[in-house]
Amino acid sequence: MLYIRSLVFNIICYFTLAFGCLLTSIIGIFNRKIIIEMWNYGFIPFLLVMLKYIAGIEIEIRGKQFIKQEGVLYAAKHESALETYFLSAYIKKLVFVLKKELTYVPLFGWAQYFYGMIPVDRSAGGAAMKNLLKQAKDRIAKGRPIIIFPEGTRVKPGTISGYKPGLLFIAQNLKVPVVPVALNTGLFWQKNSFLRHKGKVIIEFMEPMPEIADKKEFMSLLQERIENKCRELNEETVKNYPEIAHLLVKR
Repeated sequence: MLYIRSLVFNIICYFTLAFGCLLTSIIGIFNRKIIIEMWNYGFIPFLLVMLKYIAGIEIEIRGKQFIKQEGVLYAAKHESALETYFLSAYIKKLVFVLKKELTYVPLFGWAQYFYGMIPVDRSAGGAAMKNLLKQAKDRIAKGRPIIIFPEGTRVKPGTISGYKPGLLFIAQNLKVPVVPVALNTGLFWQKNSFLRHKGKVIIEFMEPMPEIADKKEFMSLLQERIENKCRELNEETVKNYPEIAHLLVKR
């Protein structure tokens, strides 16, 4: 059943995403505002239903009191495509910082552009950070919260890729709070995997980071808070779903 459920969900999911990206690429030329509503109140809620009733995955949001709909920078663990597809169901008008290469993908990349995502050219060095800051200021001014994955890539549950300080540079210049986000998504929707394991995905928002002038101290505390909470969520998850315990990398 795992393979059948995964197959059916993937077909529906990726067909819906492809259709949505096609519409976005066309409508975005004329009206970008309606695009956000189209995804947040149409495609994403539909896919959430499919995720629950076909893939068997429910999403529990913890720390809702720390969710702000604007004027905030979210720093999140990144384990799966799941958070990139479904976080906007809970944070409206959410903008992701993503690799510039992704915007070159036909339809998908064009849709990211029209939706207002922020692409980053990692090879551009300091110029990339200046451009990132410029675009981030624009999105914040438009009332759109921003999410950054400090590790810069998806990682397997239980692993750390290294937190990059660019997030702090943006936060200090924008003068907005940084809200850490922990999750266990990689135990249900693995990186580069066809399978979708049944169970409860937990995404937990935490208290905003305190103002710390020292860059290393700030990033060290941010990593500690996110990783400790992820460890707790992973332990809770494998206890409730021992059949997926093998997906957790033990440190």
